[in-house]
Amino acid sequence: MKQKLKPQILRKLTYKEAELLKNKRDTFPIYLVLDNVYDTFNTGALFRLADATGVKEIILCGMTETPPNKKLAQSSIGLDKIVPWRYFRNISEAIDYLKKQNCYIVSLEQDKRARQYNHVNYKIPLAVIVGNETYGVSEEALANSDIIVQIPMYGYNTSLNVAVATGILLYTVLDQIITKQ
Repeated sequence: MKQKLKPQILRKLTYKEAELLKNKRDTFPIYLVLDNVYDTFNTGALFRLADATGVKEIILCGMTETPPNKKLAQSSIGLDKIVPWRYFRNISEAIDYLKKQNCYIVSLEQDKRARQYNHVNYKIPLAVIVGNETYGVSEEALANSDIIVQIPMYGYNTSLNVAVATGILLYTVLDQIITKQ
């Protein structure tokens, strides 16, 4: 089993040390796409989640903050230096990139076209698109997705925090991938 590092160690890693760890990461063919996620602390939480779930790469789009950034480094506990990422000016460029990777594109959004997240057979390579805290996943991303999935909401609120919702979906996907191996 791979050695686990506590937050106090991860936060202090130099870029050189992080690069060595980056090259040793165990990953799944999953891309996590942040479509204009505005809150830097959410972006940091998504870097932590990407590390925990073995996401191959994070795609940051539009207004999403990119490393290096103090708030992002703090909320990601330094994992912004370890989890590979790339930036695209807009979701259209990101989708073009993902299609070249032959990704099955899934948007996580409350939408009349959406299927329940745990009633889907996910295909890999997989790209999961999540949206910003106010407007969700952009219509352009939804229109270019192979499928839209949602997490049922039984209370008054219409959505979960983006990192919480993404965690539910990614662990469901991993369960399917690992079960098939």
